[in-house]
Amino acid sequence: MTTLCIRNGRVIDPAQKIDQVADLWVRGFTVAGVGPRPDLKADRVLDAAGKIVCPGLIDMHVHLREPGFDEDETIKTGTAAALAGGVTSVACLPDTEPALDTQASAEFVYLQAERAGNANVFPIGAVTKGRLGVELAEIGGLVDGGAVAFTDAGKPIASAEIMRRALEYCKMFDKAVLCHPEDPDLGKGGLMNEGVESMRLGLRGLPAAGEEIVVFRDLALAELTGGRLHVLNVSTAGSVELIRQAKARGVRVTASVCPHHFTLTDARMNTFDSAYKVLPPLRTERDVAALRDGLRDGTIDVIASGHSPHAPEKKMRELDTAPFGVIGLETLVPICVKSLIETEVLTWPQLIAKLTIGPARVLGSDRGTLRTGAVADVTVLDPAVEWTIDPAKFRSKGRNCPFAGEKVRGRAVTVLVGGVSKYQLGQRERDLF
Repeated sequence: MTTLCIRNGRVIDPAQKIDQVADLWVRGFTVAGVGPRPDLKADRVLDAAGKIVCPGLIDMHVHLREPGFDEDETIKTGTAAALAGGVTSVACLPDTEPALDTQASAEFVYLQAERAGNANVFPIGAVTKGRLGVELAEIGGLVDGGAVAFTDAGKPIASAEIMRRALEYCKMFDKAVLCHPEDPDLGKGGLMNEGVESMRLGLRGLPAAGEEIVVFRDLALAELTGGRLHVLNVSTAGSVELIRQAKARGVRVTASVCPHHFTLTDARMNTFDSAYKVLPPLRTERDVAALRDGLRDGTIDVIASGHSPHAPEKKMRELDTAPFGVIGLETLVPICVKSLIETEVLTWPQLIAKLTIGPARVLGSDRGTLRTGAVADVTVLDPAVEWTIDPAKFRSKGRNCPFAGEKVRGRAVTVLVGGVSKYQLGQRERDLF
């Protein structure tokens, strides 16, 4: 059994409250310990001086598109992109064709991920059959197939009764229901945030109230049922405050936010560039500030990429017909560094917590830690390396990146999945496609 020593790195493991310069030992596919291990002899040594060694990052909001939309992304290309971003585990949403709403479809995801041999993939099952919002999917069968949570992804569950049943049923399996907070009527035909900018540009808007109404409803239902609710894509100041108050009342709620929402504003839409067309839309400076406050005080538990790739020809359409969505797996770390570390909104341990143990707890996963005996999913980050974001060099099939051309700092340099080196910055890539 091979023993690896990752030497002299800044080891950060929020799950164990570790933040120190130390050696990390990996034996076979598990973590053998942090610090001196005189009983172990390294077969291989990796010098991590000046770098951060942390649990493999977990992204719980990724659209892998397979099956049904292979022109946009596949499990193979999406997981390759994840590795390049330092992500060792992704939870994929069920907006495929057919929808991920049966045990067999969940098992298909695991099989394809195993064939790809890149990052771990954990399927999120659909709440309703076909994501139509009418009848609950086979929740128990999906759990047996390995589903880690449930959502109808980009389709809000319009029926409060269906949402109540979902929370009650998923509570039996201790699985979270992931809420896509959007009122389908208020948001109909909207292209961007409703406000001064949409009025100036003459574009139909998506009001903040459309998000907050659904957040309020689902918080009330979670309080009623005692079920586990996770709010995806938080984008408004009002949503942050509603979640903050619900947590204070003891509601079982967690929340996540995407980097583009705490970094960019609706003013970017003045270019009419579909790279900034995302759902929920980019909001105002006030909302961005509130999201950062929510991250700082713990109201928001998770940072997720919201990786939503589309084939370039789809995003090149007119703004009103181009699909919503931006990619984010390969820019997750540097944008967080730029927006949260360099501005001192979060410390490195706080940031890594929201990228590791935070999503692991929502998904009920045993990943996201460097505890002795844990599966050795490890990410080594260079916080100082400078580079320019160029989507043409991404491993993802998607090119719809809102940060193209930006000069940034920080990226993954080495990634281990189950103790096996899967990515090394600068190393010649194998044939991924």
